[in-house]
Amino acid sequence: MADAMMNPVTSPVPLLGFAAWSGAGKTTLLTQLLPVLRATGLEIALIKHAHHDFDIDHPGKDSYVLRQAGACQVLVASSRRMALMVENAPDRETEPVLSELVARIDPHRAGLILVEGFKKESIPKIEIHRPQLGKPLLCTEDPNIVAVATDRPEAIPNGIRVLPLGEVRVIAAFIGEYFGFSGLETDT
Repeated sequence: MADAMMNPVTSPVPLLGFAAWSGAGKTTLLTQLLPVLRATGLEIALIKHAHHDFDIDHPGKDSYVLRQAGACQVLVASSRRMALMVENAPDRETEPVLSELVARIDPHRAGLILVEGFKKESIPKIEIHRPQLGKPLLCTEDPNIVAVATDRPEAIPNGIRVLPLGEVRVIAAFIGEYFGFSGLETDT
């Protein structure tokens, strides 16, 4: 944790991480949060940490065949979307570096970059905490956690901003308040 905490990630676009232990619901929360944020006109980019051998390409597809044949970068594009797949060295053991990934995001097409995973990085983060998982709070060790979204607010120490995990509009309003975005206020 020490290396990432000493080297904050810089970006021309605001960054907000979502950190939690596996199984806490990071992807579920982001899936619910994205439409609420997008409804305000905010363009969102997302960087997600994945496990070692993930693949978005499928055997038999041209891009897969070309990558398997030796292309170290394959850019697949259509009128609707584009995806760049980059092969790292087969013997690479180091995890991806968030600052390098952020540099690949087009800042002209994003008003906010959400980061799933990368919980040791020195960026503002919302922790997702479910006490029933039996995992310790991250916020007690990470000064970059700006709020904790939880289904049990009484489990969070005083002095830490608590967000109701089931109320996505409240979480969106907090994000708007934190970054100074307009149009993300709650209805209440």
